[in-house]
Amino acid sequence: MYYESLGTGRPIFFLPSWGGDGGEGRAVHEPIFEHRSGWQRIYVDPPGTGKSPAVPSITDQDGMVSAIADLITSLIGAEPFALAGTSAGGLHARGLVKRDPSRVLGLLLRAPGIVIDRSRRTLPTDEYLGPSSERDRQHLFYDRAEELADLAFLGRIQGNVTSYGLREDASVRFERPTLIVTGRQDVIAGYADAWAILDDYPRATFAVLDQEDHFLPGRGVAAYRSLVADWLDRVEHPDA
Repeated sequence: MYYESLGTGRPIFFLPSWGGDGGEGRAVHEPIFEHRSGWQRIYVDPPGTGKSPAVPSITDQDGMVSAIADLITSLIGAEPFALAGTSAGGLHARGLVKRDPSRVLGLLLRAPGIVIDRSRRTLPTDEYLGPSSERDRQHLFYDRAEELADLAFLGRIQGNVTSYGLREDASVRFERPTLIVTGRQDVIAGYADAWAILDDYPRATFAVLDQEDHFLPGRGVAAYRSLVADWLDRVEHPDA
């Protein structure tokens, strides 16, 4: 599985949206680390995305989580780590926390997918069409990622609610620093369903950013980076 590692220190794994690769997460988050040392940032291309080939034996999200877990172990052994998941990457991150919450230093969920069945999601009625610069960013990263992805492999998993979700509910009590950031105009995953998992994370900050959709951050990039910086502070000093 392909990944890109930058810096040294506490490992933090960035897991992209469904079909996405590590490039978008790197572009969003690396500016936050320009003046912050002590972190090894690992941007992952899950199987079938970016530079990672599909793995035919993987037929569901549990298989994806297992593949990511194997990568983590191969890179850092039993060392603790932080997780940052975007959209479907949020489901993968929650699945990893469910397996071993004691090993995870902190959890960041960006526009997380909570309800797998699209027909049952609570979604806002108004879509946000941001400035052209935001749409250009979307095309730059997500369109390119789609061109590189193995859509047949991913489609077989995504095409069935059972295989696109985890076999067990990802809910687990996680008492370490958490950040959940959603978009007020996110018509893909919404924001309301994420509120339902808040009690699982007693040390969570929950934010709903106005004029932001599923591809956040756009207009609210400064607010997003401030929230992530605060989360990193809390991970670095959990007892402060």
